Amino acid sequence: PRAHLASARSTLLGFLFPCLSRSSQQNHPLHSPSSEQIPQKRSDHEKQLILTDDEFFINASYVVLAGITKEEMSQNNAKSNANVPVSEVYWSLVAKADKKFSKIRDLPYYERNRYDTYFYKVFKVYTQLWKFQQENRHKLVEAGLKRWEIGDIASRIGQLYFGQYMRTSEASYLSESYIFYEAVLTREYYKDGILQDLNLANKQLRFFARFLTVCLILNRREMVYQLVNQLKMLVADCKRTFQDTDFKEWKLVIQEITKFLNVDTAFMNIRPLRYSLTLDLLPDSLPHVVNAKRKLKLGDAILCSYHPNEVKFSELTIDSFRMLQCLEWEPSGSFYKPSGTASTGGQGVSYSQEISDPTLPPNPRKAVLYRPSITHFLAVLATVCEELPPDGVLLLYLSAPEYAVNNVQPNMTHTDDCATTISSEANVMNCSGYHSGGINLGAKGNGGLNLIYPCDLLPFMRRPLFLALNTAVKGEPVAMILSPSCSSLIHGAIDPHQPSGSQFTSFLTAPLQALLNLLGFSGSDIQMDKLNKAEKVLSSSINLWGEILASSDVLHPVWAQVLGDPFLRRLLLRFIFCRAVLALYALTFNKKEYLPECSPTLPDSVLPTAHSSITAVQQMADIFDAATMFNLSQGSMPPYN
Repeated sequence: PRAHLASARSTLLGFLFPCLSRSSQQNHPLHSPSSEQIPQKRSDHEKQLILTDDEFFINASYVVLAGITKEEMSQNNAKSNANVPVSEVYWSLVAKADKKFSKIRDLPYYERNRYDTYFYKVFKVYTQLWKFQQENRHKLVEAGLKRWEIGDIASRIGQLYFGQYMRTSEASYLSESYIFYEAVLTREYYKDGILQDLNLANKQLRFFARFLTVCLILNRREMVYQLVNQLKMLVADCKRTFQDTDFKEWKLVIQEITKFLNVDTAFMNIRPLRYSLTLDLLPDSLPHVVNAKRKLKLGDAILCSYHPNEVKFSELTIDSFRMLQCLEWEPSGSFYKPSGTASTGGQGVSYSQEISDPTLPPNPRKAVLYRPSITHFLAVLATVCEELPPDGVLLLYLSAPEYAVNNVQPNMTHTDDCATTISSEANVMNCSGYHSGGINLGAKGNGGLNLIYPCDLLPFMRRPLFLALNTAVKGEPVAMILSPSCSSLIHGAIDPHQPSGSQFTSFLTAPLQALLNLLGFSGSDIQMDKLNKAEKVLSSSINLWGEILASSDVLHPVWAQVLGDPFLRRLLLRFIFCRAVLALYALTFNKKEYLPECSPTLPDSVLPTAHSSITAVQQMADIFDAATMFNLSQGSMPPYN
């Protein structure tokens, strides 16, 4: 229950940061008064949630956290203190916490329903650990407790919350992870002695990398740039201090995040990628679908990537990153504020400190896979289908080359013979058991053991399946939307092959920005009033296509039953826009290899040659003075099949 988790979260915050009660801790050697005060930038909501131990126990008769009460905790600590030295009790609790942490860390990001119990057990032991060290702080300091060890516990809590977000897609867990990581950063738990201890330096480096991932998904760009700068400075300091150690892996991490930020620009985020109740239709306002025999909703999504040399950070590719956000709810519309200008270079949107919004429906659950082996992919697919609710539909997003790619490293678990590192590029050359990966939608042949064939997916089509394939191949007629065989040429581009993520995925997640990129415009080229006008035209056109499909009596039942889901509906309507733009674009006009396709086919009333499609593209072209870049004459239109 959410109330149970809220109580647990408040308790943990109180245990982890009791130093916020300055009267009892301000002179303690492990706490600097200047760093332990509640930051002024915190919202009132967050200040209320950060409780001291005394405040919590005065206002509550017991602590509810995975079944542990105040009395039980006190009894356990009393028993432990009876005959065993304090330091031994503490280190035994640390060992117990480490063991449980390792167990839940190694759990896969699927079969989520099975692992809720583990999650609560881990929090229970970390609560006991913190409470014990708090009550025995002076004795533990005398026994050798270091400040960075406190930061380690808080950092692990952040890891646990982020792992639970990846398993459940609940935004509140992502927000909690940010709060704990931010506390570790602002209180500088790892600062003392960092350049005298290589292990401590590596802890700080790994902390930066994990916190960066959280900030990227939360779109906290100011914090992202701050962390990148600190990461660069720390790596440089470590190279000078620990000259016998090779920091090549961390140089690759810096290169990855730099490339990632160069692609995921502020221009690409002028509009939230998440489903916004301010900018998108309310779920209750979606038009009734005449031909729908049943109403399905998106329950789960698998985002799987195989392309080599993708722009990525850690194991999150730019395309999976965009799709992940596209399949989540944007918090309340009051959190979204349009930017005043497009040329300021800012983020363009303002987000609340708290991303969780209890008024929104739950996010669809997602499993993000990076170059998995075929056996791992099928295991995830089978498990997710098993957990899918009766009225649920599974979205399978596959971004992959047509055939096998040499030296593609599968996603590795902690039980592999080779150790997992932050950057997969660093461990490719030293691991055995290579797997190539890709898609082959033709008849099964000798292309490779790790290719995904249509027959691999057939057993799972007993459940509703929505396929989005970002690949160069097309084949058997199943319900799916397919990217073009070739990416369209960008107008005026010097290097059309410069990696910037999938053009098709950009149209599905940020269609206006994808159009402007296709036309060769950047954020600094366009005035904000034109962007706002174009956004209104796009929104109006998408709503019109939605009404056309909903009222059509020839719409295939496969599409009819998913139009009631806001996420899948938005993807399908953006596909229609993408197809219309690329079909009418002068550089790809009448070239089928540049056009996306779908199966089953959609009604003729939304084809690129339809009046609604031509009108939408023409209005957009007129706004940006780009009419000459399209063939918009009805007489020149080829028949579209």
